[in-house]
Amino acid sequence: MQKYICTMCDYVYDPEIGDPDNGIKPGTAFEGLPDDWTCPDCGEEKEEFEKED
Repeated sequence: MQKYICTMCDYVYDPEIGDPDNGIKPGTAFEGLPDDWTCPDCGEEKEEFEKED
């Protein structure tokens, strides 16, 4: 699964880990995140993330 990086703070969303502190289970693809999910480090919206190379 593709990792995504926050363009504001460089937080990397790894679908294998998910975001358990915010109720996102491991194995959740970035595209499967709720529309209101935000970066757990800086609070930016999903639109500020890009695919990690």
